[in-house]
Amino acid sequence: MKVKIADDSVEQFLFSLEKKTLVKTLRTVDLLETFGEHLIMPHAKKIKDGIFELRVRGEQEVRIFYIFHKRTAVLLHGFVKKGSRIPLRELRVAQKKRLTLI
Repeated sequence: MKVKIADDSVEQFLFSLEKKTLVKTLRTVDLLETFGEHLIMPHAKKIKDGIFELRVRGEQEVRIFYIFHKRTAVLLHGFVKKGSRIPLRELRVAQKKRLTLI
């Protein structure tokens, strides 16, 4: 499956990560490219409204929201998770970007 980055903010986020975390994150994106909609926990999880999250565990807990659109996984928004719950603000950013694509 093809993986596409929605905008520059996702790319900037990725390259702001520590090198070790960036490598793990890119490896997880490769898994998404390989397995597509069949990627499951612990690497991916459905959140709501067709939005999924890529989950990268490690020193930094990284989450990248994505959707499937026209046989492509589109990375919408990424953030470093600091608590046990997904911040609502981060989810709203992904939902807003999703609306611009559909």
